[in-house]
Amino acid sequence: MTGNPAAEHVLEIGGRLAAAPGNDLIANAFAEELRHQTVLASAFSYVDLAYVLALVEAGTVPEAAGKDLLAALLDLHGLPQGLALDPALGDLYTNREAWLTAHTTAAGWLGTGRARREATTTAFHLTVCEGVRTLSHALVALGVELVKTAGAHQHALMADYTYLQAGQPTSFGHYLLGFVGPLLRDLQRAQAFHAHFNRSPAGCGSTNGSILAPDRQRIAALLGFDGLIAHARDAMWQADGPIEGMALVVAAMVNLDRLAEDLMIFASMEFGVIELDDAQSRASKIMPQKKNPFALAYVRATANQAIGLQAALAASGRTPTGQMDNRMLAYGELPRALERAAGAAQLMCASIAGMTLSQERAARTLERSFVLATELADALVLHCGLDQRAAHRVVGRMSRTLHEQNRNVLSLTAQDLADASSAVLGRPVHMTEAAIQAALDPRSAIAGRAGEGGAADGPMQQMLESFDAQLNVAATWTQDSANRAQASRSALLASVRQTLEDL
Repeated sequence: MTGNPAAEHVLEIGGRLAAAPGNDLIANAFAEELRHQTVLASAFSYVDLAYVLALVEAGTVPEAAGKDLLAALLDLHGLPQGLALDPALGDLYTNREAWLTAHTTAAGWLGTGRARREATTTAFHLTVCEGVRTLSHALVALGVELVKTAGAHQHALMADYTYLQAGQPTSFGHYLLGFVGPLLRDLQRAQAFHAHFNRSPAGCGSTNGSILAPDRQRIAALLGFDGLIAHARDAMWQADGPIEGMALVVAAMVNLDRLAEDLMIFASMEFGVIELDDAQSRASKIMPQKKNPFALAYVRATANQAIGLQAALAASGRTPTGQMDNRMLAYGELPRALERAAGAAQLMCASIAGMTLSQERAARTLERSFVLATELADALVLHCGLDQRAAHRVVGRMSRTLHEQNRNVLSLTAQDLADASSAVLGRPVHMTEAAIQAALDPRSAIAGRAGEGGAADGPMQQMLESFDAQLNVAATWTQDSANRAQASRSALLASVRQTLEDL
């Protein structure tokens, strides 16, 4: 025996087990399991209240015992510092049971018709859905800031990059707006996962229901779920839900990471396109000149961690069915991953809002590099009758000449074109100096990108308005879902208090 009566009671010592858990089991397995469940504590309280209330309503628990147990659960729910958890008492469920045992003789009715894993899994579903809503809220705020900043820099010229090489002229606004589409898809993924996961496993009785379990629909309604996980065994032991949830986190974090990676490069001395706000930076302790982009580095680190956890959750789900080890990691890691992702989105939002664009440095790259080469090649196709491949080769030769002679693109002349075309095609191609300079005007080049998705004013305005409208829809869903969850919890507490008055 343990010498701890509370532990012996809740760990069922003296029944099938004659001996108490060993110290090594407590210090390692029990402690690790409990560590992953602490994040479920708030939701667990509502789960127990709803389950016992449904038992009382069904008449399964005697009125006097039901009243005592509900009153004790309310007292436990209201503990100002929460419940002090002890791995010697087992997991979160048995820690709560031990507290109830010390405060009411009706504690034995808590487990009527359910396994501890059912209660824990129900709390897990509630906690994860709350995390999804929190992440959605942070993503919406980031999207709004991106749209706002993109609109403000719609005409700020810069080079767009592929392979980290200057490729074509664009605006900083068009560049930033390119990150809103992935963010909107993340919001769609969040809503889809929320729809899958906001289903109640409560009342499943471990694998095949229970004759003692209360009405499953009633418990689901009390807890604010959108419905049930239909099959009792699937409700208890599914592995794909946590994998899907972690995939949402990974997708969102990779999208945030890609922006963070770019901004770290743009903020470097070599680029100098943006300067990050001091409030999102950290000083070096040895190199006094440095301003480290710590917020962006945190976003990158969070993305790395999420990718590793995705593999870990998938691996832990690969067990025979009916095993607890596919959930032990997920109970804590998925809610915490959602929380970290929301925090990363908040940091990215603050970084975007606080950064300063150096329009001079951004535009200077247009002069130093030949980013208007595509425009010049297009002009050769339109005005000189060359096919695209021939025009590409001629302009490529001109680009090499500029590089070898260390010349600025603005120094290109009609003679350069004639020389390059003679070398490549065996005959000179002629354009006027004015036509060449017109092809090398970045604002004209951007204005010509008038197709859908382009950087010209027309498509930019369409995208700004469309993305803003889609973000408003996502914000409404996020707020409505959060309001419904809060209303369900408030209604549950009110129902419990009313039942206590009526009994």
